[in-house]
Amino acid sequence: MKSLLHSTLTLTLSAALAALGGGALAGEPAPAFKPDAAKGQQLAAACAACHMQDGTRGLAANPILQGQVPDYIVKQLVEFKAGKRTNAIMNGMAAAVATEQDMRHIAAFYATKKPLPGVARTKESLALGEQIYRGGIVARQVPACAGCHSPNGAGIPAQYPRISGQHAEYAEAQLVAFRAGTRTNSAQMTAIAVKLRDNEIKALADYVAGLR
Repeated sequence: MKSLLHSTLTLTLSAALAALGGGALAGEPAPAFKPDAAKGQQLAAACAACHMQDGTRGLAANPILQGQVPDYIVKQLVEFKAGKRTNAIMNGMAAAVATEQDMRHIAAFYATKKPLPGVARTKESLALGEQIYRGGIVARQVPACAGCHSPNGAGIPAQYPRISGQHAEYAEAQLVAFRAGTRTNSAQMTAIAVKLRDNEIKALADYVAGLR
C-alpha cells in the first residue's frame, strides 16, 4: 500500500513538473528579452524606402540609422507612435509596428550595421562648429555637445544618440525644430537649441557630418 502511494505521488509530481515546462519553479523570472536582428531586418523592410535597406546614406531629409544607439531608435518609435513626436510619415509608420518588442528587433538590426563616415562641406565654418561641439558657448550657457554625444559623436548607449556622420541637412533641421518648438520630445535639446543662432546651427550640423 505504501509502495503504491509512493508511486502515485511520484507520478503526480512528475506530471506537475512537466506541465510547468520541465521543472520551472513558481515565481521564477521569465527569460530576459533578447532583440533579434534578423527579425528586425524583416520588420524594417518597410523602412527601406526612406532609410535604404540598411539605414545608410539615403536622402538628406531622412536620418541615417546605421550604427545608431538602439535604445534611441526605440524611444523615437515609441514617441512617434504615441504622438509625442510628430512627423506625417513616421507617425503612420510607427503606428504600424505592433509592439515595443518589434521596435527593439528593428533597432537591433540597424545597430548591427557599421556606420559609414560622412564629410563636412563648409571649410569656413569648421572652426566654429568644432568650438561649439567641444567647448560649448560659455557666455550663453550652451554646453559642449561632446559631453552628451561623446567626443567622436558615437553617443552614449541608452542615453544619447550617435550623431557623427549624420546628414548635415537633417541635423540642422532637427536643431531648428527644437529651437522653434515644433519638435518637443527632448526638453534638454530644446533648452540648448533656443540659445543657438542660425550660423551656429549650420556650423555645428556641418561639423557633425564630418565627425569621426
